[in-house]
Amino acid sequence: MPNLFRRASTFDYGWVIVATGTLTVFASLGLGRFALGMILPSMGAALRLSYAQLGWVGTANFMGYLGAVLVARPLAARLGSRVLVAAALLVVGASMLLMSRASGYPALVALYCVTGFGSGASNVPVMALVARWFEPARRGRAAGFVAIGSGFAIVASGRLIPTVNRVVGADGWRTSWMLLGLVVTTVAVIALAFLRDAPPTPASGALGGAPVAPPPGSALRSRAVWVLGVLYAVFGFTYAIYVTFIVTMLVREKGFSEAVAGQFWSWVGLLSLLSGPVFGTLSDRLGRRRGLVLVFAVQAVAYVLAGADLPTAFLYLSIGAFGVAAWSIPTIMIAAVSDYVGADRALGAFGVITFFFGVGQITGPALAGTLAQRAGSFSSSFFLAAALAGAAIVVSGLLPRPHLHPIADRPAGAPSPQPRSAGRWTGDKPTPTPAGEP
Repeated sequence: MPNLFRRASTFDYGWVIVATGTLTVFASLGLGRFALGMILPSMGAALRLSYAQLGWVGTANFMGYLGAVLVARPLAARLGSRVLVAAALLVVGASMLLMSRASGYPALVALYCVTGFGSGASNVPVMALVARWFEPARRGRAAGFVAIGSGFAIVASGRLIPTVNRVVGADGWRTSWMLLGLVVTTVAVIALAFLRDAPPTPASGALGGAPVAPPPGSALRSRAVWVLGVLYAVFGFTYAIYVTFIVTMLVREKGFSEAVAGQFWSWVGLLSLLSGPVFGTLSDRLGRRRGLVLVFAVQAVAYVLAGADLPTAFLYLSIGAFGVAAWSIPTIMIAAVSDYVGADRALGAFGVITFFFGVGQITGPALAGTLAQRAGSFSSSFFLAAALAGAAIVVSGLLPRPHLHPIADRPAGAPSPQPRSAGRWTGDKPTPTPAGEP
């Protein structure tokens, strides 16, 4: 592939990885998953889908995502993360284009499962790349900027889809799927051009602060990884209920128009742009455990306010609370697994905890849809999410501290580690950043 940066000045290429990763998450998760919440009301009405069927459409996506988690690591080892991410995005785009032609519930479920597979096969390796390219002092912040790609997609879908439905009419949901598929396909080309599989030096090699890399195969024997997996499963279960059904609840139960509900959804996206960088940075400073406790507390409030029969102002508070913490958990998780097992094994460990996350995602919308079908309301589903988020606050306290290289072990006169990305880009090859260079 031709060198796109031959004339560029020397710079930290890690931030190009972050920017491309943000676009990847925008396409794979933001459009591939979270746009569904805006499309569901019109698509469900056109195809006469019940609450339970709407829930299973969302669950099909998460089942595909879970399948991708199981094979992401061997595929990345065989193809390389760059090629895998680009190919997976093409799968997402193609499945969306086909969904625009779907004629019934079975086709939607099958195709959206394929979309979920592509989302997982692109999201997991691109998040793991952050751990390779950044030292521990900035992993949380870098991962946070990648995670906010979903927020941009929520803002876009909240504006685009109601407009398309208003212009096109009853088949607007078909046009929306087609447009989203074309956007994702474009991002696949960008990812292939700009992503790189690894920096010239391991990002975990910083003096004085890098976690000690455990022996091979130790990820599954780490108590911390299992605790993180349980917490990630709770997040998957609870957030999937909220993002799948909040717009449907506003339209069907609260009497909001689709345009007004879209404005609510856009506010989630706008506020979520703060979630990754803010909470990622806080977790860098306060520790992953305290960061997780804070995020789950905020999300529990959001779920309670969504389920309670309160004035409309409290729905705004729910949207606000969920938005400011929306992508904080994935941000903290990728930084946490890198702290515990080292950057070189972050992809494997992140795959393990993402398996738990996938299980939570699968069960959340299906159970919530069934509960809503029986009760005639989503209130019980949101209260269930709140209870589980409260339990996660307690479980977060079980996380041990990661083992770090003692600062005292730094050789006398050695420069302090620089909290920066792990490599620079000069012409054809990334080169190591000299120690102590500003």
